[in-house]
Amino acid sequence: MNKNYYAILMAGGVGSRFWPVSTAEFPKQFHDMLGSGETLIQKTFSRLAKLIPVENILILTNESYNHLVLEQLPLVKQEKVLLEPAMRNTAPCILYASLKIQKLNPNAVMVVAPSDHWIEDETDFIQNLQQCFDFCTHENALMTLGIQPTFPNTGFGYIEYDKTDANPIKKVNQFREKPDYETAKSFLDSGNFLWNGGIFIWSVKTITEAFSAFQPKMNALFLKGLESYNTPAEKQFIEENYAFAENISIDYAVMETAKNVYVLPATFDWNDLGTWGSLHEKLEKDENNNAVVNAKVLLENSSNNIVRSDAHKLIIIDGLNDYIIVDKEGILLIYPKSKEQDIKSIVKKLEKKN
Repeated sequence: MNKNYYAILMAGGVGSRFWPVSTAEFPKQFHDMLGSGETLIQKTFSRLAKLIPVENILILTNESYNHLVLEQLPLVKQEKVLLEPAMRNTAPCILYASLKIQKLNPNAVMVVAPSDHWIEDETDFIQNLQQCFDFCTHENALMTLGIQPTFPNTGFGYIEYDKTDANPIKKVNQFREKPDYETAKSFLDSGNFLWNGGIFIWSVKTITEAFSAFQPKMNALFLKGLESYNTPAEKQFIEENYAFAENISIDYAVMETAKNVYVLPATFDWNDLGTWGSLHEKLEKDENNNAVVNAKVLLENSSNNIVRSDAHKLIIIDGLNDYIIVDKEGILLIYPKSKEQDIKSIVKKLEKKN
């Protein structure tokens, strides 16, 4: 395996749209959401480990999930788990991890990947990733893997690439915000738009130079701790300084401003597993398009539902169509799939009541 290859595995999100299974104490990346026998973070880790040395995979997560990471990924040592003492979006943690890696290996090339996505064709994924690593090893490039859109999704950002570019790796024209339905349809009709899946590849040299150019204040903050990185003094520096970083995504901080941005249209199946509806798509279904996870059910006159239960009880459903039914400990959720985006706001309301 190439010792210059590194990965930053992002595992700090809460996944509140998967409530009540995914909670702030135990978010979705640490659950076996599809009943596959492995949690999402375990699947992502083993996928990356096919190309990247295990000791070069860093996990970025919240302090409160440290025990879950070590429990579910026994090959990962504590020093490879980077703990955020405050929630500050993706840019600060990527810069922090990049500086740590640069200090270890200035020739490093890395991938930044979410821990909670579902990728079925892992062989194609590894081939695509290798292609990106090869490109970034020789080019001053900030790269992303773009996902081929299958329908006009309004829940994703889009990447517009140069239509005239005949190369397999395309020059990015611009990143586009989450569109309305008509705009999303026009993107698909254009043929040169991809979903932004949040998977990034670059050399450590290129990304640190980009932060220096576009985020000088944040860069100066994290450079103050350079001497302490990969030493026992690092923990104290991060605890005392991390919260001073701006709360900003890598897209806004770097990608949307930089001119050396490229995209490889991915050839693998991908699902961001962002909602119960997206999970329903990936699960096996009966003749009426009902999907069942970890539950004993009797379904009558019901279709397009997703049913999940952790309890040892029989669930009988009659006359429900297009619903999310989740039974977990003290909570029973029966909710229309068409309103699944509103689950996040319900969680916020419940937090206020408590």
